[in-house]
Amino acid sequence: MNRFEKNRAGSGLWKKLASAAFFAAVLGLFLLGLDSLSGVTARQEEEGLKNSILQSAVHCYALEGFYPDSLDYLRDHYGLSYDRDRYIVSYEIIGSNLMPDVSVIVKS
Repeated sequence: MNRFEKNRAGSGLWKKLASAAFFAAVLGLFLLGLDSLSGVTARQEEEGLKNSILQSAVHCYALEGFYPDSLDYLRDHYGLSYDRDRYIVSYEIIGSNLMPDVSVIVKS
């Protein structure tokens, strides 16, 4: 074995390590982007649920002349449904002629 064969073998190992490091970096960036996208989607789902509740309440007000006093009323009469195991919904009545305050929180 001469000295040039040893350098070529070491050179091949260095290329493999550099390739593995590059792959790990690309994979890390992909996973970071996927996590960010997941967070954006969760926030959009929260906002969508809140808008759905408010639209149902406004629909009730337009048809019946009052805002419903509970989410149960919206579920029973206006078909509102959501995953209770995933979301906590705060529905606070201010008055029968004032729009309720709605907050949606995702359970961890």
